[in-house]
Amino acid sequence: MADPSLPTVLVSTADRFVSAAADAIATRIANVIEARGRCRLVLAGGGTPRPIYEALVGREDVAWSAVDFFWGDERAVGPDHEQSNYRMAREALLDPLGVSDAHVFRIEGERSAAEACDAYAVTLGDSPLDVVLLGMGGDGHTASLFPGDPASVEMTAAVVVTLSPKPPAVRISLSLSTINAAKHVVLLVAGSGKAERLAQVWRELADGPQLPAARVRPTDGELLWLLDDAAAAALPQQVIP
Repeated sequence: MADPSLPTVLVSTADRFVSAAADAIATRIANVIEARGRCRLVLAGGGTPRPIYEALVGREDVAWSAVDFFWGDERAVGPDHEQSNYRMAREALLDPLGVSDAHVFRIEGERSAAEACDAYAVTLGDSPLDVVLLGMGGDGHTASLFPGDPASVEMTAAVVVTLSPKPPAVRISLSLSTINAAKHVVLLVAGSGKAERLAQVWRELADGPQLPAARVRPTDGELLWLLDDAAAAALPQQVIP
């Protein structure tokens, strides 16, 4: 019997990864909408999600007008900055879908980090998020929760200000407590460069989490790892379906 505290792991070949991820994400969004009428979806930044967002644009099985869009993290930059997570999602997903601004809840990275953090906590409110998309960096960070940063293990605040080892250093991120309260958390990892770190994250699930990605353990929700075969290469064989 599978250990319910461990993630469900789905592995695809590199050429199928984007479509398989889009399928899994669209299914969860549609199921949430069917169950409660709307879906609070959290988008991830980085290079891995962009082609998945582009693939989601064509999904007619999702009632996109019933989706409210949030972000897992943002750099301390304006919305049109080339490194803005909001800008990437707007270009790849929101604009092609024609999403109304009334359903877009971005982190205001152009404000001071403390102000942006406090404002986003108010924006989120008290309701759990429905579907949270996350990536993982080569150092084991997720969202903008970085190894060794005390704010990355904060479990009381909803949103935290963190420091990245790469510029721009100042980030605003959902906290672990907010992420782990979600109903569905989807970790997207692709590429051989992340294989060893992902295997370390897997070991830490049993041995005691240290890396931020290993601390993502929904309290009463689903944790799904969507991987390509290169990223999954160092995982134990029994983990891979």
